[in-house]
Amino acid sequence: MSEIKNRSAYHDYFIEAKYDAGMVLVGTEVKSIREGKVNFVDSFCTFHEGELWVKNMHIAEYRFGTTNNHIAVHDRKLLLTKKELRKLESRIREKGYTIVPLRIFFNEKGYAKLELGLGKGKKQYDKRETLKQRDTDREIKRYLK
Repeated sequence: MSEIKNRSAYHDYFIEAKYDAGMVLVGTEVKSIREGKVNFVDSFCTFHEGELWVKNMHIAEYRFGTTNNHIAVHDRKLLLTKKELRKLESRIREKGYTIVPLRIFFNEKGYAKLELGLGKGKKQYDKRETLKQRDTDREIKRYLK
């Protein structure tokens, strides 16, 4: 599997900026990601002592792993430049902003990367409006064919 997307993030947040971050992973975690065994439900990013961490992201245990297999849900450190970290940290101090994981993919060098989105939470009526807009776009495409 080449990439795994967090579809609910676009439903729950207005994504204003995107960043690609490296992740500190164990070998069996990388193998599970390659198999597509990742769940983004309730995952989010937070700062701790100036470092960015992703929390509650579930990467299933590798099925051929031995006793050295990884823990499925634990905090994983994200790797960004200092400039990007300072920018993100200042933005999430503002009310309503959060950092959400959008997708996991492998770059051309074969490293697992996590695309982060700086998002502002949607209200219920915003979510309904987004669904209406998507339906009208589909209808227009259908008529143009």
